[in-house]
Amino acid sequence: MSNPVNSPHGLSYEAALQAFSDQSLFENKTWRYSPEAFELTAKQVAEVELIGQACYDFYRAHEVLYVRSATGKNLLRNRELKAPWVAEYLDRGKPAALIEHARSKALRGTTPMVIRPDLLITEDGFAMTEIDSVPGGIGLTAFLNRLYTGVHGEALIGAGDQDMVEAFYAVLCCRAPAVNDPYIAILVSDEAATYRPEMEWIAEQLRVLGRRVHVFHPDEVVPQGESMCVRSDSQPVDVIYRFWELFDLDNVSIAEHLLKAEPEAQVSLTPPMRPFQEEKLSLALFHHHALEDFWKENLPKASYRVLKRVIPRTWVMDPVELPPNAVLDAPFIGGKPIVNWSQLGEAGKKERNLIIKISGFHESAWGARSVTLGSDSSRAEWDGAIQQAVTMADTSLHILQVYEKPRRLRHPVYRTDGSIYQMEGRMRLCPYYFVNEAEQRADLQGALATLCPADKKIIHGMKDAALLPCVAAESGGRRD
Repeated sequence: MSNPVNSPHGLSYEAALQAFSDQSLFENKTWRYSPEAFELTAKQVAEVELIGQACYDFYRAHEVLYVRSATGKNLLRNRELKAPWVAEYLDRGKPAALIEHARSKALRGTTPMVIRPDLLITEDGFAMTEIDSVPGGIGLTAFLNRLYTGVHGEALIGAGDQDMVEAFYAVLCCRAPAVNDPYIAILVSDEAATYRPEMEWIAEQLRVLGRRVHVFHPDEVVPQGESMCVRSDSQPVDVIYRFWELFDLDNVSIAEHLLKAEPEAQVSLTPPMRPFQEEKLSLALFHHHALEDFWKENLPKASYRVLKRVIPRTWVMDPVELPPNAVLDAPFIGGKPIVNWSQLGEAGKKERNLIIKISGFHESAWGARSVTLGSDSSRAEWDGAIQQAVTMADTSLHILQVYEKPRRLRHPVYRTDGSIYQMEGRMRLCPYYFVNEAEQRADLQGALATLCPADKKIIHGMKDAALLPCVAAESGGRRD
């Protein structure tokens, strides 16, 4: 991509229009353009870097928690604590074959190679509402970084000697360490087709550099013995990047083979098919009072402090029968503890500053499809969300999370006539970290900011939003 023509205000409207008419990054998606990237202060950048390492450390500790829970082992070094309910929560509703695969010794210690938390920018700092291990937006963020290079240069988050596209390739190569020039297949399912164009753009950029990276539908790759090969030419595949959600396994033709593959083949697939790593209720486990000592023992002190600071209070909505003297691990309503989840319906407007959303392994678990904000819903809508969470709990647990309201921000955005105005809105930040397993490190490689109109309470990609790369303020800011 050549550098865009700049205006005195940064990236010109004409350059933005041309860039996205030449290359569609998402299927049937549009958004607003901006002349400049979103600026993060030095303090914010430092915090975002700490959050990335904390997320990686959390994945590693979370695996220890899950495995010890599933095998009935003690969670603590010097005091007895067993929690079989943790594995029961994380395995609920999953097929037995997938659970067995996730627990296999071949996958011990494996984490997603790309980690993307959702961070809301609030008056008090960042609030991390979830962590995504199969994130969309990798190609879009890399594309935006290149598009705005002529405006901000190396001040862009993720700019440097190795840009986001090349860094993505490097982490994929780690799945085939014995192969000098691995053949990498990015498999995008029908359910995830919205993201196929950005993955095709990444693959195209890497092929320009001589890398063997291609995007396929899962049906285009087939097993031949213990190898996976491209159906059209029998080309053996060294690494598979999985771009499908695990709830969609029944629609992935090679899923059964991947679940039963030899250990070497399992390790060459990333993200690993470990559903316990893809449940939002993991954030509730971090806050669970019974597990506090576990997290303190198994997380580095710095990462524990970061997670304690940024994860909003979260609960698992499990409608269990309680003895008469027990109460739910849940928010107080009217200043009192509750004994069943239906009592959430009695909450006043201020007490309903809570989010209900499905934890995972369900078609509505991504894209804000299952999210209900109590303070922005009618009483009937709120009661309906509570009832749905209770009704679905046998197979699909929901979580309840304190809503940390994003603060209002202003950023220049283009109107459709090319004029600029200061758009007032609320910001979600999605930093992308690529994992260096050898050094047990998560490196910040890019960040996508989504500015939604101020009247939108649930922040996600939408046509009224502006999608922006991020720039570090201390590195010099915009260059005209």
